Amino acid sequence: MPDVIHITTPPKSHYSIARQCLESGRHVYLEKPFTITADQAESLVQLAEDRGLKITAGHNYQFTLEMLEMRRLVSEGYLGGRPIHLESYWSYDLGGSMYAGAFLGSRAHWLRELPGQLFHNIISHGIAKLVEFLDDDIRLIVAAAHRSPQLGDSGAPDLMDELRVLLQDKHGTTAMFCFSTQFKPGLNRLQIYGPRNSLMVDILTGTLVRSPGASYKSYLTYFIPPLKHAREHFRNACRNVTNFARRRLYQDFGMKELIERFYDSVRLGKPVPIPYREIILTAKIMDEIFAQIYPDRRRQTEDEGQRTEDRQHKATVHEAPITRHVSLSRSA
Repeated sequence: MPDVIHITTPPKSHYSIARQCLESGRHVYLEKPFTITADQAESLVQLAEDRGLKITAGHNYQFTLEMLEMRRLVSEGYLGGRPIHLESYWSYDLGGSMYAGAFLGSRAHWLRELPGQLFHNIISHGIAKLVEFLDDDIRLIVAAAHRSPQLGDSGAPDLMDELRVLLQDKHGTTAMFCFSTQFKPGLNRLQIYGPRNSLMVDILTGTLVRSPGASYKSYLTYFIPPLKHAREHFRNACRNVTNFARRRLYQDFGMKELIERFYDSVRLGKPVPIPYREIILTAKIMDEIFAQIYPDRRRQTEDEGQRTEDRQHKATVHEAPITRHVSLSRSA
């Protein structure tokens, strides 16, 4: 039997399969979204800890070269303190994906059965980027979603594909998440604004742009900042060419890095690559987003989950109520 099991099945099966694997003494790599609800996420994490096992989420975009460099700069104090504001952008092309054609063409597709539908299967990547810098005590979550004209013309009246979310934690750090199928060019970007300097990480182009907070007098403000940004982009281009020549720049670098770090946590007892706090908080934020934009579907999912727990006689895990002004701290 393997020591680690990778679960890449449709999301509704994640919880039951992962639980069986943990109960059989196996470590688990669980593809995103980690689970359907935060209750399930907490339950799996607690089970893994009780059994002395490791579990992680497939958030491979957290481990690209530019994201690793961003963390290094943040840890060295480049921002000048706690982030003031965060922005995460994630785009998805409905017209250029065979996968999109599959769920648009079938009402029975598993994606359309998820509480958050299209959003549920994708946005954990972008939310997880924000959660890394937010406190567990989220004081504000406001979500708004709608269906684009393109999606409306595709014959999928039950789906939405445009999502905007505003968050604020107890320290006053604000964050904005934007998911879109419409804007061009496509974005997979994280922006971090600090009290002294700021950073922009672009996953699609493999770039990390540093933005110093220095100000300039008179007309110099029209010349020096653009030149500094040009220097940043030139530096990124040179770094990408070098990494490509050294065979370090390729599509699945983030996946390889995440898996290697997870295996090291299993073999060598190192910390898991994604802290459990972040996995659970991501799930809780997603729960609240879907509760706001799909209230009827959320109630249906909770009813189904309760019936499943009753049948299986599983111990329930308390979920702190998540509203627009509550603590999302992990329950004891």
